[in-house]
Amino acid sequence: MTKKYGRLKKLLSISLTATLALGLLAGCNSGKAVDNQQEKVLRIGVLYGGYDDSYFRQQYTDVYEFTNQNVRIEIVPAIDQSQYRYQDSSQPYVQPDYLESMKQVMGGSNPVDIVVTDTSVLNQLIKENMLKSLDPLIQEDKFDTADFVPAVIDGIKDMGEGNLYALTPSFSSSALYYNKQIFTDAGVEPPTDNMTWEDIFNLARRVTKGEGKERVYGFTFSRYMGNDPFWDMQSNYIPALQLKTFDEKAETMTVNTPQWTKVWETISKLSKEKVLPDSNSMMDGMDGNWTPISSDMFLSGKVAMTIGENYYVNEINDANNNASKIKNFKAVDWDVVTVPSHPEKPGVGGNIWLNNLFAINSAAPNPETAWDFIKFINGADWAKLKSRSNSYEMLARKTYIQPRNGLDYNIQAFYLLKPIPPSDSKLDKLMMEKPGLYSVNDSGRQFFQEVLENKKTPEEALKAWEEKGNTMLQEIKNNPKTQFQGDGTPFVPTDAAVEG
Repeated sequence: MTKKYGRLKKLLSISLTATLALGLLAGCNSGKAVDNQQEKVLRIGVLYGGYDDSYFRQQYTDVYEFTNQNVRIEIVPAIDQSQYRYQDSSQPYVQPDYLESMKQVMGGSNPVDIVVTDTSVLNQLIKENMLKSLDPLIQEDKFDTADFVPAVIDGIKDMGEGNLYALTPSFSSSALYYNKQIFTDAGVEPPTDNMTWEDIFNLARRVTKGEGKERVYGFTFSRYMGNDPFWDMQSNYIPALQLKTFDEKAETMTVNTPQWTKVWETISKLSKEKVLPDSNSMMDGMDGNWTPISSDMFLSGKVAMTIGENYYVNEINDANNNASKIKNFKAVDWDVVTVPSHPEKPGVGGNIWLNNLFAINSAAPNPETAWDFIKFINGADWAKLKSRSNSYEMLARKTYIQPRNGLDYNIQAFYLLKPIPPSDSKLDKLMMEKPGLYSVNDSGRQFFQEVLENKKTPEEALKAWEEKGNTMLQEIKNNPKTQFQGDGTPFVPTDAAVEG
């Protein structure tokens, strides 16, 4: 980012803040009036920070402080990232424990009033009764939540067993992008909302065509070059099924099952049929001619369908607007539909990320001010103004969700499905305590590759992964600090050995 662009962005942000402030000065309060005489300090705990909290303040707090001048907001990071600037580079990086760090700033003699966190940490805080239920406050103030995207509200309620313990003004999501022209040329009806994975894979087979450099693939999980079928399968196809690699104690592998076999059969078959691209075939297709869109298979016209985030709309629009400047590039005629779902989990599959969930600490010194602030940034006025900016996130209120840049596309595809349940925070904690577990997950790659090379059937490969994984899990059980080299050989880092 150039200095000029940085200054422009800052000026626009200040202008945006001032505009909202002026619009709300007329007396648009979010509920009970906060005492305008006595100064209050509202402390907001965020997962990480430390360098510069100006972005967070511009996004969420500046206008509230301007319209409530008796309130002074302090930002308290659970993880102070500035510490990593001074860490000895010879020492291994240790993944921070976000949950425990957040719990620390929520307790003590000066606890934060509000926590801003992701689904994983929020889920565990709810289970440990550390957050205040928002339902009584919503009912008392008749705060409107009917306009919120159902997938967002339902996703939050699922974590609270039907109760709301947090609200978020925005979210990120993904959808299935498709190239209209490829389907027209093939004489195939394009995808629609609420299709299953099998539906999409069948469509992908029908539009796959050509050989070598002229090959057009039917589908890819990721639009970027260098696809890894194993990683794509693990991160995009399996999560909605909630398949586990090992049990909750990380003692026994759980991959040698009919459901895992079906998954490996499905994805390996698509890869072998070259309906899905692999890194080698796509790099061959580049032919050494680099352009600004070369690494993007969808924009390059090399794939008919791909999963992309909501902000990918901006990238496509930018490329199309500059089509005349890009060699051998023709503007893409596109649209989106919902991400496909599994028959076992109908209506579930939306990759919806709720990264800024605002909740009230059960031990908050200023719960009323905390609720007033949460109402403010989740209110219709805040959403109305934010709808004018070209953010990377989508607004949680449906009324203010509009297609970007005056385009016409199926924007509802980004929020029709229910989100995939968050990962278990206990598992996250286990992965931090036993870093070798990441290698256990990744060790399946070599066995999946053997399936692709017809050296093993999916059943044989999964059985081999089970055996290999159980051996690795036993090593970790004997010493939780055990890690593994690329060939699976165990070792214990020097610092861990000393600590042990």
